[in-house]
Amino acid sequence: MQISNFMQTEHRRCDETFSKAEQAASGGNFGQAFTFFEDFMVDTLKHFDKEEEILFPAFEEATGSSEGPTQMMRHEHNQVRNLLEQLAEAIKNEDKERFFSVADTLMVLLQQHNMKEEQMLYAMCDRALGTNAEEIVEKMRIL
Repeated sequence: MQISNFMQTEHRRCDETFSKAEQAASGGNFGQAFTFFEDFMVDTLKHFDKEEEILFPAFEEATGSSEGPTQMMRHEHNQVRNLLEQLAEAIKNEDKERFFSVADTLMVLLQQHNMKEEQMLYAMCDRALGTNAEEIVEKMRIL
């Protein structure tokens, strides 16, 4: 399996779960919103761990560079982490207005982030890691 296919599938799964959290919050069901949000947050942070602990180091080693796209992705991951904390607080306080304000910011950031990864970085990883791609996907699968 290509790295790009594996990681894109994870993006879609996270998107679907977050959509469920938004739907629940929209209906004022913050208990259900928190459940879906928590699943989304866990999956998103695990996805980031796979990238930061396995994929990015392998890519950086293969290309000889830790600057550029992986550095930018790490920076964006930190921005997302901050927004996740804000969303958790909004749900805890049952603050629908704050939830959707932060959710809109998060969605724009994640859409742009995912597009950069899917259209550029993952393809670069597939090329740079070549025959090691399967092994890397397996490591990410079990993390």
